Amino acid sequence: MIYGVATLAGCYLLGKILGTALGMATGINSDIGGVGFGILLMILLTNSKKLKFTQKDGFKKSVTFWKTMYIPVVVAMAASQNVFSMMSGGLVAIVAGTAAVFFAFFLVFLLSRHEQKKEAMQKEKED
Repeated sequence: MIYGVATLAGCYLLGKILGTALGMATGINSDIGGVGFGILLMILLTNSKKLKFTQKDGFKKSVTFWKTMYIPVVVAMAASQNVFSMMSGGLVAIVAGTAAVFFAFFLVFLLSRHEQKKEAMQKEKED
């Protein structure tokens, strides 16, 4: 597990540094895409065939666990920050956030309905 935690921490920190540097380069005094950079670094590092230490069994198991945990944990952290920003941003931010959530729910509804119809059509063909 130590390999996975160390890799996760290193990728996250390097991603935050890259995101902050990108923010400074664009004139925004904030982190731009640090989490995304961290995820990309984690994927690139763990899928590299040239690095010998990434091919060891213990490393693979440990990193695979943390790689699957990285996205949900970081997205949850970022979402909580977005909620705090939204609440201080005023009515427009609240309306935009609410509209985005309902739009996502509507898309899930449409996709599940489409999949149900598709499965029903396949069943009819089989019968």
